[in-house]
Amino acid sequence: MIQVERLRKLYGALVAVENASFEVRAGEIFGLLGPNGAGKTTTIGCISGLLRPDAGSVRVNGHDVGADGFEARRSLGIVPQEIALYEELSAVENLEYWGGLYGLRGRELKERSREVLELTGLAERATEPVKGFSGGMKRRLNLACGLVHEPRVLLLDEPTVGVDPQSRVRLLEVIREQARAGACVLYTTHYMEEAETLCDRIGVMDHGRIIAQGTLAELRAMLGERDMLRLTGRFAPAAARRLLAENGGVEVVQAEESVLLCAVSDAPRRLPGLLSALAESGMEIRDVTLTQPSLESLFIKLTGKELRE
Repeated sequence: MIQVERLRKLYGALVAVENASFEVRAGEIFGLLGPNGAGKTTTIGCISGLLRPDAGSVRVNGHDVGADGFEARRSLGIVPQEIALYEELSAVENLEYWGGLYGLRGRELKERSREVLELTGLAERATEPVKGFSGGMKRRLNLACGLVHEPRVLLLDEPTVGVDPQSRVRLLEVIREQARAGACVLYTTHYMEEAETLCDRIGVMDHGRIIAQGTLAELRAMLGERDMLRLTGRFAPAAARRLLAENGGVEVVQAEESVLLCAVSDAPRRLPGLLSALAESGMEIRDVTLTQPSLESLFIKLTGKELRE
């Protein structure tokens, strides 16, 4: 588990992180999102012990990172945004180097290196120098180096940036497997579709502060976002507007003879009743499309920015 409470970090007069609090539970993937300069990497630096906070506290698996840093770091696996590999060494030599730093030795080190090479699809390239690897292969090996010592807490800072689709699929599945096995995962990314499908909960950070956090459904509810309901068929526009307006929480955006477009609160629960009302009035419904607000639209509403590379 990661527990961050009222974290503050300064760089001279610049406040990089201010009063940030959140927790990540065992078996959970928590997405920490924000535009460049929001304070995400600084927060990860404080959790990993690379940076000393100016105020607040960070605990990893019950150990205070400031007071008991050695024990806290023993359970950490860190995958930085910048690839941290030795190009002249082979894949297995890189793994044995990083595993050795975490105290693995002998048969245990060799076995774990073999396991993570299999896990990341690199077993057949184990003895080749890393300098000959593609960008996607290096990203997979970068992740493998963070997993070799079987950490219970993973800090993943944009682990899929710039990779090919096949490597991205493999990386995301490996990360899901770690969470299913009970690991606590803190994940940053600039890819909205990744966060939307991968993360159990999300924290949005801007100007060093956590400005919202929760599940995707909780963020939607927090912002009062409504689902978009699009119906095609044969309608009487004026009658359809009047009928739908009688249902609180429904805003008719467009009403034509062949298309109805509505913004609906709590649409999954209310959809059967709306369809029945339209059908009973003699209108014909041929197709129904229900679209929820995307994570990207919620992010932009919270920060006023698009995520940038």
